Amino acid sequence: MAEVATRSAERTLALLAVVCDRGRVTLSEAARRTDLSPSTSLRLLRTLEMSGFVRRDESGEYVPGGRIFQLGLRALSQDSLVDLAWPAMGRLVDQTGESVYLSVRGQPGSATYIATLEGTRAVRHRTWTGATIPMEGTAAGLVLSGAPLPRGFAVAEGGVETDATAVAVPIRSEGRILGAISIVAPSFRCTPGAIADWGALLQAETADLFSVATPELDAVGSGPESVT
Repeated sequence: MAEVATRSAERTLALLAVVCDRGRVTLSEAARRTDLSPSTSLRLLRTLEMSGFVRRDESGEYVPGGRIFQLGLRALSQDSLVDLAWPAMGRLVDQTGESVYLSVRGQPGSATYIATLEGTRAVRHRTWTGATIPMEGTAAGLVLSGAPLPRGFAVAEGGVETDATAVAVPIRSEGRILGAISIVAPSFRCTPGAIADWGALLQAETADLFSVATPELDAVGSGPESVT
């Protein structure tokens, strides 16, 4: 019995790994990549689906579920990604005087701020560490969803608060999006020139992170390329 249980666990974990590695897979692809029959794959994927580790999207493909994101963040204690981004966030505050946010994907349709540095200006955006924001209509959400960024950064006005504007860029490792760094400021200061400057600063800071992103951080970035 122990051997059967072990084999079942190995198969289940293999399927979960395929879903996380590929970002989204059909039942037939998952079965092929794990050398399992479609019937066995379906049974095990349903178990993973019921426990929240995977979910089926509108097209019927399997994608990572909210539970896997939660466990991934807990396993890292969010410290690795925060440690990676923290120096860059400090430099951005020093250069702009605005608040800087680090966010990652949360439950489906949402993102979570896992670290913030408050700006130095008298009128500034307050910090929201631990807050959940929608993916849709926010700069961080646009970045985390892997949407095309013609200018290299995303901009959203009023995505979370009506009088705030955010500029965001992705943190990537080996093509995966691990998180997003955003500058969030009162909209009255967000002139086209300021936004362009902030976008350039964000890109420069995150470009320096690419070479130091570690394999352990890849656990955060499951899913396709992945505002305030």
